[in-house]
Amino acid sequence: MPHHDVTLRRVTREDVARLRSWLEDEEISETWFGRYSYGDPAHLGYHPEQIEDASDEVWERVFNDPEHRILSIYNQDDEHIGELHVAIEETLGDGQFSILIGRKDLWHQGYGTAAMRAGLDMAFTDWGLYRVWVDVPEYNKAALDMFEHLGFVHEGTLRKSRPHEGSRFDSVVMGMLSTEYTERAAATDADHHGV
Repeated sequence: MPHHDVTLRRVTREDVARLRSWLEDEEISETWFGRYSYGDPAHLGYHPEQIEDASDEVWERVFNDPEHRILSIYNQDDEHIGELHVAIEETLGDGQFSILIGRKDLWHQGYGTAAMRAGLDMAFTDWGLYRVWVDVPEYNKAALDMFEHLGFVHEGTLRKSRPHEGSRFDSVVMGMLSTEYTERAAATDADHHGV
């Protein structure tokens, strides 16, 4: 899998417009927060169709919320390719990650992994979180493999928590602690330096 450089940036109005068009695709919205029971694509932190034309004041409040960190993912060609969302419980030092690569032509090429690596560094190094976690439906095998590869540990199963294509599926909670992140980062550095 090729190594990709990504940057995490403040969300712009153009980014939100792109996100909204991505979520019109059923396959893409299913890999994100799925759909609300009434059928619209789900989104945490803001509603793409409402925020696009929101006042600057509302915009700033949404995108400066310390409990909902929302960042755009850009690739090495300076193209907006996705969004990273971290729901933070500050009192617990705990953050739930959600990640979307909205460009289907770039799926399974390592961008999600690269964006998660950048997000984890931010979460543990800049924000000082103790634990991060994800909740992944069992049918999203690519995401499960990615988080396992990144060093997330299976913490539990939420039974039949996800409606999908007329059935209900389990979802898997996977987590990583700051101590595990630090150990892994140290091991990676040692590998790179041939220690």
